[in-house]
Amino acid sequence: MIEPPYYPIIYLRGYAGSQGQVEDTVSTPYTGFNLGSTRIRQIHTGDVKAHVFESPVIRLMKDHGYVDAYHDGQLLPRGPIPSRSIWIYRYYDLVDEDFGDGDRREIEIHAERLGEFLAHVREAVLERGEERDRFRAYLVAHSMGGLICRSYLQNPKVPDLDNKKGKDKTKKSSKGVDKVFTYGTPHGGIEFRRGLEWVEGLRDFFDPNNAGNFGPKRMRKFLGLRNGMDLHSLNGWFPEECFFCLVGTNAGDYGAAAGLSKRAVGPSSDGLVQIRNAAVLRAPRAFVHRSHSGHYGLVNSESGYENLRRFLFGELRVTVEMCEATVTLPPELETARKEDRLRASYHIDAVVSVRGVPVELHRRTYDEGSAIFRTYDQLTKQTTRLFTAFLLPGARVRSNRRSLGLAVRLLIRVPDYEVDRRFWLDSHYEGGTIFADKLNLEVTPRVDGLAGVRYGWDTRTPNRTTRTLALAAEGDARVGTIPFGRSNVRPGICGDLRITVAPWNSVREEKDGEGSAS
Repeated sequence: MIEPPYYPIIYLRGYAGSQGQVEDTVSTPYTGFNLGSTRIRQIHTGDVKAHVFESPVIRLMKDHGYVDAYHDGQLLPRGPIPSRSIWIYRYYDLVDEDFGDGDRREIEIHAERLGEFLAHVREAVLERGEERDRFRAYLVAHSMGGLICRSYLQNPKVPDLDNKKGKDKTKKSSKGVDKVFTYGTPHGGIEFRRGLEWVEGLRDFFDPNNAGNFGPKRMRKFLGLRNGMDLHSLNGWFPEECFFCLVGTNAGDYGAAAGLSKRAVGPSSDGLVQIRNAAVLRAPRAFVHRSHSGHYGLVNSESGYENLRRFLFGELRVTVEMCEATVTLPPELETARKEDRLRASYHIDAVVSVRGVPVELHRRTYDEGSAIFRTYDQLTKQTTRLFTAFLLPGARVRSNRRSLGLAVRLLIRVPDYEVDRRFWLDSHYEGGTIFADKLNLEVTPRVDGLAGVRYGWDTRTPNRTTRTLALAAEGDARVGTIPFGRSNVRPGICGDLRITVAPWNSVREEKDGEGSAS
């Protein structure tokens, strides 16, 4: 029986460059989703600590009762298969010289066959008499696999699982998909650092082994985007809130192509995909210090898995935003600001961890080239989203507490001030900060689907929550603000953090019953 939120999971692997890589991919049952790791890179010391992560396949089986769909050696078992099942969309079988004809296929072809694959999964997991419109699946994809998912979901020329094209469907049709989770997908393409643009031109022109799929011209075609439209856009065909992007920030440990890849792409990347290109517009995302693949890769990481299962099965969504802040400047710079002669930019470190979990869910830091960048005007006149996290009560580790613990380490660095287009160095100390603290949050789920929140700052009550957050209703969500910083310090910052707590899967299932597409 279909039992929300435990829908079938369909995994799509990433790009295989050479024919040899294609053959290796096709020769393995799980095409990489079964790969684990025993290594955690220690961020600050560089030492390596042993940590056994068995693989996403095994952990989903152990933690959430999933089974693999394979049966009696069949690549496409007919069923009956449980709803809690893991399927592998083996799209490279077409390119294999034994299973297929050895010819490369365009992404649109793989996307169309994904619809056929979803139709097969639907028939395999639905019990007799169960309505077809109850079927949903999760798409979990690495790298280019995420572009195949997007082509299926948002290109109106690609049929859905009932062989209907976009002209027969309204926008935001789910096409049988409930949520999408991507690891290191180049949603904005793969770009090379300044001076190597000519390499991109050669790639897109000659298209070796379909490598042109990562250039803007081909992407707009298979994503169904008109010229000038943002490559990161789902163009209204799928709910952005249901599309999660895991972004890697560790270029150093990516060893593909003998290190040529990470040198060509640059440091603000996972070694292949630049940070700015690894997420869909307005979609929830997490940044983790992992590389595109390998022993320190995104897929075979505890941090990737913890984000995956919370997004798929979680009960609460927590978003923390920094409202328009008040920034106090050194007295000698205040006059320059009033005369519009001052330029300043700020870097915000945000590191999020969950109580009882041995890895961080989200990590954006200046030292790793992934900090949030804001100008003075952006920081003082706009809202800055720090992160979105999903909480899963059943995932508590060795704790009898009813509350879910969440900690946010927040650091705002003093900028390099520029006055009259010249750096202002008087009283400047490199690495200085205008704010540094850790916010501790405890979210307690309630029977009615709502939640209570308590909080505390480390500088006052280390690792404790001592205050109850006053929450106001905004639709299904509950919203409150927490003050931070001090206004009597120069340079300094003060303002409010906006905390939004909303039910996740329960509310979405109710809306599905009312005909919602998500």
